[in-house]
Amino acid sequence: MLAFVYHCFDRIVIYGYLSGLSRPEQVVHFFRNVVGVAVVSKDVLSQRTADYQAWVEAYARNHRLPLEWAEKGVRKEDHVLPWQRRMAKRGTYGVYFIFKSMEQGATFRVTVPKYPTKDPNYRILAHQRSRFTHYYFYIRDEVLGPIVMRVASFFPFQTSYYLNGHSFIEQELKRRQIGFRKSDNAFLAVDDVAALQAAADKLSAQIIRKRLDYWTLILGPKFSPKERKQINLSRFYAIAQIEYCRNFIFKRHFPIHKLFERSCELGLWRLTADKIGEIFGMRVSRRMQGKLATIIDRIEHGHHVFRAYFKHAFLKQYEKFSTFLRNELVSNNLADFRLKKGLDHLDAVRERFQTITGRFAAFQAQWLNVHVDFPLLQRLALPVTVGAVRYPGIKIHDSRLIRLLEVLLHGGTQVGGWTAKQIHHTVLTSFHLAADAYG
Repeated sequence: MLAFVYHCFDRIVIYGYLSGLSRPEQVVHFFRNVVGVAVVSKDVLSQRTADYQAWVEAYARNHRLPLEWAEKGVRKEDHVLPWQRRMAKRGTYGVYFIFKSMEQGATFRVTVPKYPTKDPNYRILAHQRSRFTHYYFYIRDEVLGPIVMRVASFFPFQTSYYLNGHSFIEQELKRRQIGFRKSDNAFLAVDDVAALQAAADKLSAQIIRKRLDYWTLILGPKFSPKERKQINLSRFYAIAQIEYCRNFIFKRHFPIHKLFERSCELGLWRLTADKIGEIFGMRVSRRMQGKLATIIDRIEHGHHVFRAYFKHAFLKQYEKFSTFLRNELVSNNLADFRLKKGLDHLDAVRERFQTITGRFAAFQAQWLNVHVDFPLLQRLALPVTVGAVRYPGIKIHDSRLIRLLEVLLHGGTQVGGWTAKQIHHTVLTSFHLAADAYG
């Protein structure tokens, strides 16, 4: 039934932190000893924000890029899709759209001490979260494909990056001139399955960091050469959310829905707490924090998704386009798997998530005791009319015999595709196995 199977990273969300400006004492050192400002006041921090916002406005104007406020209820990815398609049609790379959005973000609060101090320029800096402008840069990268970079306009200018492993694979296959058919977020056909999996395995922390450093330098806040020389302004990249999927691409449409339907039914009552813990490779105890449940989601939309929750992560399974079935592991906190969130540990994440999704597929293979009727068997059950005579069809009720014929007739949808020798061998084998089964 399967055309091919592949596994890869799907959606990845990465946070970028300025290592040298993440703590209040580092900010004070930066402005006093590097910039040369005696008093680190609110106006000093606001000036940096105003300079960056003015630069973004000028960048959008000089490159003739649309710069708009994000409207409530409008999905950003759908809104920018026409600009992305135009850039792909031209075969160019770069920024094609900029959104502005008011969101919560991390910044610093500056207050004057309540009591006098020996240093009249002393100010108290503390972390706080407030609502301010964030910029979303929509980029078509030549290596990672379409990505999104979000930059906070307030000090310390934290960044977020949204990328997809399928987009990276697409760029790799195009570079190697390997034919494929991709719909939405899945490969439905490919000339070389081994090359597809090799491209998926090629995505590494080094490749991602190189591209993120490049776009952060181009689109991020600006620092002078003197400032860059005297303080560490490199970014630490941490994985905030990551998805790893195992995709089963079917040759024909008919078995997918029945398999998915049956797996949902089995999963709801067979996936107990112990089984979920065994799949995730963790021991379930009373002190465990987070969710532990199995549900069927999005029933009201007619697109069912099976989910198995464990702490802050969950496994989900769904079908799409009546062509592929996907098992996907989503993690919002890598500490649940005793993994480090730094981008350098991406290979460890891949190895662990491969094991978990493989274990989930193995459990389903054990539980799935379902057969689907092949079109050939369905046609055999229909009556045949020859002239004025109507002959009854041959209907096979026994499930074991149906599964036996499924295996024997796998790869052929009609008898005309078989040679006489193959048919003779298949029939003899079927009768012998059936005779052994029934004694």
